[in-house]
Amino acid sequence: MTGTINPPPPLPREERLPPRWLPLLYFGFAHLCLAAAFAALALDPHGAAGFFYHPRMVAIVHLVTLGWITSSILGAVYMIGPMALRMPMPARAADSWAFGMFAVGVNGMVVHFWIAEASGMAWSAGMVVLGLLWVALRVLRALPAAPIQPAVKLHFALGFLNLLAAALAGFLLGLDKVLHFLPGYVLANVAAHAHLAALGWALMIVMGSAYRLLPMLLPAAMPDRASLWASAVLLETGILGLATGLAMRRSWAVLFALLVVAGIAAFLREVLWMLRHPRPAPRELRRPDLGIVHVAQALVCLVLAAALGLALLVSPPAAWKLAAIPVYGVLGLVGFLAQMVLGVNARLLPLFSWMTAYAGGGFRTVPPSPHALPSRALQRWTLGLWTLGVPLLAAGLALDRTAWLSAAGWALLAAVVLDGIGAVRVVRRARFPRS
Repeated sequence: MTGTINPPPPLPREERLPPRWLPLLYFGFAHLCLAAAFAALALDPHGAAGFFYHPRMVAIVHLVTLGWITSSILGAVYMIGPMALRMPMPARAADSWAFGMFAVGVNGMVVHFWIAEASGMAWSAGMVVLGLLWVALRVLRALPAAPIQPAVKLHFALGFLNLLAAALAGFLLGLDKVLHFLPGYVLANVAAHAHLAALGWALMIVMGSAYRLLPMLLPAAMPDRASLWASAVLLETGILGLATGLAMRRSWAVLFALLVVAGIAAFLREVLWMLRHPRPAPRELRRPDLGIVHVAQALVCLVLAAALGLALLVSPPAAWKLAAIPVYGVLGLVGFLAQMVLGVNARLLPLFSWMTAYAGGGFRTVPPSPHALPSRALQRWTLGLWTLGVPLLAAGLALDRTAWLSAAGWALLAAVVLDGIGAVRVVRRARFPRS
């Protein structure tokens, strides 16, 4: 059954364009956070080794989750709002304030995690919540009028609602370190918060974005089928039950974990449908498309993480679990989510730079093709270093090998630096105009 989307009245030209600088601020901050995470790992691997729940590892994890993944998604939302979701997202003064609160709050959280100072971490988390709340409200208000698949709108709405729930849960966990008022076991509460953020927020947004962006990037036919609802409904039902079950330490949590896996399977089925319905690619698109290679590797890591997470949940207590939990985290956060951001940005940033350069020139001079903007050499090095670094990081944490952790940190740090250099070159080569 195929839904029908009535064509909307055309938006004014300025509303069809993404804001010029705000997405770049989010992306720049994201690169700094991810570089800091891998630099900490490279320079002090002993600080990240051992049992996974300690202040420095928590600081590094939040540099990846909030600093890289969430900041990149927020920046991308300002891009794909007008470009792919067909809803205006002009940057206002309050949006700049929201970015400032988010960036300052993330820095404060990471620093206070690092020095194990709980009170400072709590107020920093409050600033992050306020910044996220503003962006979420903007998206949730603009989303209903967007002329796109209703199932895609559901993914985005649920994703941002889950983000606010995860942010509130994180804030309460921070306050609990000072006031000690939350019931239950602290690691169980942390696990519930982490899964609500990673699955309910980041994975839900990845799914919704993929239904709009992957057809543009592959290229392929745009899916508009009733089956698109399945990934949102299954994932949301699963993550709410899983988070509750993890917090309460109940065995029935595995049933909801199976629903999460079913939601992932429904999403992958739509990806396969797109692959089976290709469209002619632009002549300028260079093959192999290294951004899509990142996306493919990320999806492999998603499947591996889902399988390992399910095994961890259904297996009785055993010594191997202590080694497997960090591997699960690396596959899900670095191998899948962080790499998915890397791959999509490889195509999204050139298109954004092309559009804003064209608009900045008054639509008089056509900039170079967005497919010609990225440096292939930098992309190859980034892909190779990331491909090396992820399994090395997982093995180093699982086997407690600090030399491997340091090597993984250096490899991934180099990948982030090279990707950042490539991003700056893309913006400059598009002749990005001054405001």
